[in-house]
Amino acid sequence: MAKLVMGVYAAVLTPRDAAGRIDTGQLRGWLEFLIGKGIQGFAINGATGEFPQVTETEFVDLMETVAEATVGRAKFLAGIGAASSMDAIRLGKIAGRAGAQGLLLPMPYFFPYSQGDLAAFSSEVAHAVQTPVLLYNLPQFTSGLEPEATLSLIEHCPNIIGIKDSSGSLDTVSLLTKRAPAACRIIGNDNALAPALKAGVADGVVSGVSCVLPELIKAIFEAGQSEAKAARLDELNGRLRLFIQQLDRMPTPWGLKVFGESRKLARANFPFALSDDRVQQMHEMMAWFTENHAAMMAV
Repeated sequence: MAKLVMGVYAAVLTPRDAAGRIDTGQLRGWLEFLIGKGIQGFAINGATGEFPQVTETEFVDLMETVAEATVGRAKFLAGIGAASSMDAIRLGKIAGRAGAQGLLLPMPYFFPYSQGDLAAFSSEVAHAVQTPVLLYNLPQFTSGLEPEATLSLIEHCPNIIGIKDSSGSLDTVSLLTKRAPAACRIIGNDNALAPALKAGVADGVVSGVSCVLPELIKAIFEAGQSEAKAARLDELNGRLRLFIQQLDRMPTPWGLKVFGESRKLARANFPFALSDDRVQQMHEMMAWFTENHAAMMAV
């Protein structure tokens, strides 16, 4: 039986105008661009979408916009990151009513929490919503879920169907491959995609890079489906690593905004004023992208 979440999902930015308001027109245009490139799944309001900035009212607008833009053409996952279970549940119910295929549940942010805390939080949210839940392991910004804790949640909470693991490690998805083979194993860190495909421990990817380079991520995922294409996978992954070297010069959503503007997808606006050094970096990254993006997309 096919798993609920498989293949390439683009982690979508949340475009905002110069006044800081979500620009739903630019969002629709970006989704149309990605659908035109063959992307059939989206992740909305995740880390790439800067979810801590999104108010509940804005979240409702996001869900309505994405649902209208994708109906009959693509699926979407909704990030329900929050600092409390009550807030996450409320967002989860909004996303479910909008037609989200699944919910991405990051661990509560800001404070450090124990594995027991994370299990209690995840269980409470999963039992209170009807839409299937993917745990969202994001240890760079929240308390990380350990592999055994993840496995236990999947085994004991029927509504938790797998994980989107953005840690960069393959430990959790490898454990699930051995002991919970029906669970969805979704890679959330672009650096880990090719290694996961080689190891046979990935059902899909939620990719920030695919937001601006869908051609490259789709080609990597397709090459990873066949051992005969191992050399092709290595060559494409080399291109991806060059791109990520540039992307990592800024916080990931900022870098994707810069490259998105370079592809004329949306104006790059930021949550606060850029320093002079950041402005210089932005210009350098745009110049690099202008020179190299054709090679990145030549798949």
